[in-house]
Amino acid sequence: MTQTTSTPATRPVHARGASGVLRVVLGPTNTGKTHLAVERMLGHSSGMIGLPLRLLAREIYDRVVAIKGVSSVALITGEEKIIPEHARYFICTVEAMPVDHTEGGDVAFLCVDEIQLCADPDRGHVFTDRLLRARGREETMFLGAATMRSVLEQMLPEAEFITRPRFSELTYTAPRKLSRLPRRSAVVAFSVPQVYAMAEMVRRQRGGAAVVLGALSPRTRNAQVDLYQNGDVDYLVATDAIGMGLNMDIDHVAFAATSKFDGETIRDLTAAEVGQIAGRAGRHMNSGTFGLIAEAEGTATMDQHMIEAVEQHRFKPVRTLNWRNADLDFSSPRALIRSLDAAPREVLFRRGREASDLAALRWIDRAGALRGLRLSQALTRRLWDACQIPDFRKVSPQDHARLCLGVFEFLTGGDEVLPEDWFDRQIKALDRVDGTIETLMQRIAYIRTWTYAANRPDWLADPGYWQGRTRAVEDRLSDALHDRLRQRFVDRRTAVLMRELRRKDTLMAVVHDEGKVMVEGQHIGRLEGFRFVPDETALTQDDKTLRHAADRALVHEIARRASQLAEADDSAFTLDLADAPTESRILWNGMAVARLQAGDSPLRPRAELLPAPLLTGEPQRRAEERLNRWLADYLRTKLAPLYRLETALDDPDCITGLARGLAYQLVENLGTLPRERVADEFRQVDKDGRRQMRSLGIWLGAASFYLRQILKPEAARLRLLLWAVHGDARNLPTPPTPGLITIPT
Repeated sequence: MTQTTSTPATRPVHARGASGVLRVVLGPTNTGKTHLAVERMLGHSSGMIGLPLRLLAREIYDRVVAIKGVSSVALITGEEKIIPEHARYFICTVEAMPVDHTEGGDVAFLCVDEIQLCADPDRGHVFTDRLLRARGREETMFLGAATMRSVLEQMLPEAEFITRPRFSELTYTAPRKLSRLPRRSAVVAFSVPQVYAMAEMVRRQRGGAAVVLGALSPRTRNAQVDLYQNGDVDYLVATDAIGMGLNMDIDHVAFAATSKFDGETIRDLTAAEVGQIAGRAGRHMNSGTFGLIAEAEGTATMDQHMIEAVEQHRFKPVRTLNWRNADLDFSSPRALIRSLDAAPREVLFRRGREASDLAALRWIDRAGALRGLRLSQALTRRLWDACQIPDFRKVSPQDHARLCLGVFEFLTGGDEVLPEDWFDRQIKALDRVDGTIETLMQRIAYIRTWTYAANRPDWLADPGYWQGRTRAVEDRLSDALHDRLRQRFVDRRTAVLMRELRRKDTLMAVVHDEGKVMVEGQHIGRLEGFRFVPDETALTQDDKTLRHAADRALVHEIARRASQLAEADDSAFTLDLADAPTESRILWNGMAVARLQAGDSPLRPRAELLPAPLLTGEPQRRAEERLNRWLADYLRTKLAPLYRLETALDDPDCITGLARGLAYQLVENLGTLPRERVADEFRQVDKDGRRQMRSLGIWLGAASFYLRQILKPEAARLRLLLWAVHGDARNLPTPPTPGLITIPT
């Protein structure tokens, strides 16, 4: 924007509103200052409001359009201009306010928001310029923090001061871990890597977070804010960009750090800065809280004095304002630099940091790029216009200065506009939506540069066409960036479940035949028998809220399965024999549901359900009873000779004498004994005893004393399992070596 002239004094030069009312409305966040200003503006025949953020300007523009209609409202920012022919209300960023009466600068009402930014070392000189020169014919209003009262009373003795109290309380709470943050919390960090790290932790623990960075385009920031506002996620992770004008339903602000890099050095936050950010907590009459992240890196602390200052909204007053001379000398580039370097003559003013426009102009002069050229006032103004291209790209000061110089050379060349083929190449190179989050953010920064150029009315032959082109590219890149952020920092399944849980207080679960578990249409894991195994990409171990919600949704399904098992036919069950007894399982319809545990004897093992926290009470009891009935029947079938021998021992007439003692030993050893242990005793068994043993299938072989029918591989393996379970062995015993047992024919 072309700078206009003003003397470096405290009295306003642009004083067409000198006979009008001048009001200063001060107070902390959540006092309704901006809402009041919009209402006052709409009560006048025309008006203009200057806002600190392009995003906030768009929000207010949409609100005013809804009331007054699109033909009555203009939007003016550095990168976007919507100016209907008969516009009466102008919504602007402060830097883009047309205070020189062009594009509607002469209005009945004028307002500048966040006037405390006069003290900002980077942007302060612009706000101070508006404070000095911007006036409405009938009413002028400045909005800001109470820290500005003293200095503004000195500068504007004729002003009416209005103090507005905060609608709700703001209270400090003790540090909390990320996993313990309440819903509707904003986590504030002061570097992009820390924002990403915090957002990743929130995604793992709480399902996801929206991300707001100063470098995001307004469209991407709006989409991320909508994620939060619509309840798709309950957490927001942001830089201090949220501290200025973003209105969201935040209940708690958690600081991941209390220091920041301010462009020159790392320093602690001031109480006023903490208050500005923390003040986002609480909306209208709802109170808010603020505190620290317990596991944040570094030494994030907040002393009692700062806490009290924030809670009571009492901060150190602003003593001086940043200022830059607006009475510019365009006779030559060096004269222009000298006028920009002029020192303030008022004690209330100080020089801020060198802005990117002056840095670019100074580099161009020092580099000798204009050596030998005598620039007229018009060309020097043209050079200054080019130097005021915002440094969105943040590559290096030298690179930005070269860009400004290149634009100036085009604007002062043959057609005195940017060549369309060159401009088209710049845009086409950026019209790609592939790449990482960082790549997309960089492309957005570059396209914002060309969007700014397209919105200069005299830099292109057909600015309307190029405004549409650049806006379309920025929109595509912004949408792609939003998608990348959502993919990286939002687990959509978890977010859907959280939203449905809040809405209905219960969730509907569906379990497919193969065990896949769907809750409200989202795949969250599988049922292995009666045990829910979460999908690690859907539910994490730390996500207690969602795990409990999934449990509540599954408990009825698991109870239903247990009832089905209790009524199942024997054909539904099998015993899966593994090399390790602890891995042997009873399967129901192919699903592992129980394991064997030692009973009163090796032949009396118990079926115990595998750990299933959601299966309790009567369904659990009935399922275990059914499994034990099946197990008993199964063993009696597979090891029938052994159980028949055990039953025979209960009849004193079935087997007698020494044969009876040998039979007891055989049952106790599950059907086999080494021959040498019983050979002497066997020789003493009489003829009746041997006949009784043969009738029960007992034989004495070359190496073993055994029951003939249980030497088959399946029976042998089952007996080994029963022996290992009863003895609590980790591994099955080694089976006999083939060929050492003689089986008589």
